[in-house]
Amino acid sequence: MKAEYTMPGLTWDHAEDIALSLYETHPDIDPANVRFTDLHKWTTELPNFKDDPMASTESKLEAIQTAWLKEYRENE
Repeated sequence: MKAEYTMPGLTWDHAEDIALSLYETHPDIDPANVRFTDLHKWTTELPNFKDDPMASTESKLEAIQTAWLKEYRENE
């Protein structure tokens, strides 16, 4: 029996990778001004996001926003 291989993708636990993808997708947006509803939507719309959209939590969104803000400020 062959094991099925699934391409890895981003999950809610990959805050740094998600942040980098969001920065690349929205380079002119200051993440400090992004509402969690938009952050959730943009994260789940990333082409390599493979997690359950309903599995997010406030702390996971905060971690993504914090990492995105760091990336944004480093590249201003």
